[in-house]
Amino acid sequence: MTSPAVDAGAGAPARSGRAQVPPPGLPGLDPRFSRIVTVPGRGTDAGASRSWHLLDSQPALDELGLTPVGTILAVHGNPTWSYLWRSVVSGSVEAARAGAPAWRVIAVDQLEMGYSERTGIRRPLAQRVQDLGALTDALELDGDVVTLGHDWGGVVSLGWAVDHPEHLAGVMMLNTAIHHPEGVPIPAPLRLAGARGVLAASTVRTTAFLDTTLSLASPALDPAVRDAYRAPYASADRRDGIGGFVADIPVDDRHESFAELERIAAGVAALTVPALMLWGPRDPIFGDRYLNDLVTRLPHADVHRFEGAGHMIAEERPVADALFAWLGERVAEHSGTDAAPAAAAPGAPAPASGAGEPAPFTPIFRALQTRADDDGTAVIDMTRSAAGTTSNSTTEPLRVSWRQLNTRVRQIAAGLSAMGVERGDRVSLLVPPGPTLSAIVYACLRIGAVVVVADAGLGVKGLTRAVRGAWPDVIIGELPGLTAARVLGWPGLRISASRLPRLTAAALGVATCLADVAALGAHSDLPDEPGADDPAAILFTSGSTGPAKGVAYTHGQLAALRDVLAAHFGVTADTGLVTGFAPFALLGPALGTRSATPDMDVSAPRTLTAASVAAAVRASDARMVFLSPAAVLNVVATAESLTDADREALARVDAFLSTGAPVGAPLLTSIGALMPNATAHTPYGMTECLLVTDVTLDEITAATDAADSGVLVGAPIGANRVRISALDADGRATGTPSEDPGVLGEVLISAAHLKDHYDRLWLTDRAAARDVPDEGARWHRTGDIGHLDASGRLWIEGRLPHVIVTADGPLAPVGPEQQIERVDGVRRAAVVGVGPHRLRQAVAVVETAPAASRPGLADPALTEAVRAATSTPLAAVLAVPALPTDIRHNSKIDRTRLSEWAERVLAGERPVAP
Repeated sequence: MTSPAVDAGAGAPARSGRAQVPPPGLPGLDPRFSRIVTVPGRGTDAGASRSWHLLDSQPALDELGLTPVGTILAVHGNPTWSYLWRSVVSGSVEAARAGAPAWRVIAVDQLEMGYSERTGIRRPLAQRVQDLGALTDALELDGDVVTLGHDWGGVVSLGWAVDHPEHLAGVMMLNTAIHHPEGVPIPAPLRLAGARGVLAASTVRTTAFLDTTLSLASPALDPAVRDAYRAPYASADRRDGIGGFVADIPVDDRHESFAELERIAAGVAALTVPALMLWGPRDPIFGDRYLNDLVTRLPHADVHRFEGAGHMIAEERPVADALFAWLGERVAEHSGTDAAPAAAAPGAPAPASGAGEPAPFTPIFRALQTRADDDGTAVIDMTRSAAGTTSNSTTEPLRVSWRQLNTRVRQIAAGLSAMGVERGDRVSLLVPPGPTLSAIVYACLRIGAVVVVADAGLGVKGLTRAVRGAWPDVIIGELPGLTAARVLGWPGLRISASRLPRLTAAALGVATCLADVAALGAHSDLPDEPGADDPAAILFTSGSTGPAKGVAYTHGQLAALRDVLAAHFGVTADTGLVTGFAPFALLGPALGTRSATPDMDVSAPRTLTAASVAAAVRASDARMVFLSPAAVLNVVATAESLTDADREALARVDAFLSTGAPVGAPLLTSIGALMPNATAHTPYGMTECLLVTDVTLDEITAATDAADSGVLVGAPIGANRVRISALDADGRATGTPSEDPGVLGEVLISAAHLKDHYDRLWLTDRAAARDVPDEGARWHRTGDIGHLDASGRLWIEGRLPHVIVTADGPLAPVGPEQQIERVDGVRRAAVVGVGPHRLRQAVAVVETAPAASRPGLADPALTEAVRAATSTPLAAVLAVPALPTDIRHNSKIDRTRLSEWAERVLAGERPVAP
């Protein structure tokens, strides 16, 4: 039995090397939390006592008369100290004062670090884990303990967690690592710091390592905060621990700490308590590779990647708020050693309210299997520009039969399985839409691998964020994608879609090609089919409203999407689809109908022409055309090039659909003139739920004189549900979700095909499910604003971040934009806010036809016409050659960017393109 910790006298002078309290005045650090304790040593320290400095919120909780529900044991890494956790310590007290569960926080300074004792003894990992155990025994901790660690403090804290199952109620970690893959070099900064002849100079004799670590914070640390981190390490003899930590990195199995790290890693994989990982993906040391390893070991963990954050994530993002929110939801109060039950998975297969029992599950690949002996056409590819073929060429488009496609799918599926690709493995697809992509997608779905699809329209930077964020096990791509993967260090076993020259394949790190995978699969067996609840796909959003998010779907949800599309639009085997919209280009085989991709660059919708659509309709005898709004713009603009044969083909179309952004009546009318016998639909949806409501051109036309503002997107499809959470005076959606007509607020949706969750974005998932109806159905806050009319139809009026909070209350932008767009000479308009919150003024930014020669104030005549067209008071009217839009749709206006630009212009800056 160890003796209890002894508090050192607060006023006693510190002995040489002994622990001491930090100096007063360090930003954000309340001196009442500092405590010195003396602890009987273990291991190398057996027979000695060591003095520790730590931050402890217990005295403050005692002052409030509160009994903690448990203890957060926080361990810093190298070269920080307990100062890293100051917001967690103070936050625990403030949360308890406000009525939340009271958590005691103990944030330690590890020995040789911070203001704890300098013993002069080398402390490998096993010793540090023993040190922490000795401290907690001396403190006589009892009840629930949740560990919290960062950097190498994460490893030490997890070592304690593995060794103390009787107290462990959860584990929380910021960027850390507990395993390094064999054959992969350790991160470059650590290799450099630990190199012979560099270690002492960079970590001990100078402050280079310390300074470099602190410089990783973005935005840069306040100088006073930076100095606070440096304070315990003012001299070389105070920095020995920094060098010791770097020297203790177990590079391989020859290192003395390797076995301990392996022990901890194995123990972590056996933990079943709730787990939370908050991550800064820009960390050059503990990046996504180590996050993925931890997720593999703790698959039940809640994960949130803070895009743009790095190694010093505790300084860059409000992690304390996230930690306490998670504790409140995932760890039960007074639960003893039992962890709180995890919340129901976001994708739990509950039917939408009013939907009745869910339909029996039929996998999305079943229609393809059903037509396995059919020699009819399944897929037509007209995008072979690389081969010199266009839609106007005399060369026939590539046609793939159902038999050929099914055979190819089966061979690739069996080949991937034989290579070791298993259910749940992630496969990133860097292949343009067409028969090859369709075959790969359905092959992956057949074996239960998770397809990861990120649009090339995200650009290199966006694609890199998406691929690294998803951290795929396999990448299948064409040459451009594989080149990017090699140059930018994207993870995953690389497979080329086409056979590459041997030297090229070697240079790109390509393991094999798709033809060889299929050849292997020709003589291999398929695994069991996945079930409805198995993960199926991660589809990335356009990035038009922030960094692209990975939207995760199960097999059941993809099947539900297929079913609602087929039922609502009457798709049969004879329908035929022309799909110029990437998300729907893959649904033809699932629907059991032939599909054609017209000649275009699918990552740039404006490349689609009217002639290309007509050629695709003619080649496929399609009765349905599906295009994005941006593609429709160019189709209408190029209509003069249509021949009589083109127009005859388009006249055979029965249904036209455009989705991805609201489409107004003028544009639908224009496209309707090209397809005179088609019913024009503009479904409303998003990557999170691709079909929510639907409206036809006739319905939009009939509602022209309605008093409602915004774009009419129609009534919910099938069993889908829509509700509105009203905006308050601050423009926040705080109202109880309802179906009351005429209420402006955030749009909430529920559907059987609603996404399962956001990939590794726990806080985003949490926000999307905030205050949703409790009816056993899955609901999602869309971030769109609008209202329902008396007929239950939805009108979209903008995005929540674009609400202009004026002195008279919140103003939605779309209504006044529609009024302005009726002015002659205005092609498109955006209404944005300038000025302080609650006193913001509306400003119109217009894109004119013909285009303005330069950005700036609109001419007086146009300004007068715009102001006369809208009932919204405008502080100014600005004109630009082109409004900034997202890449994928070329139609979603970036109002946030425009608002910042308008602020600068009206403040007197020289106007440049927004």
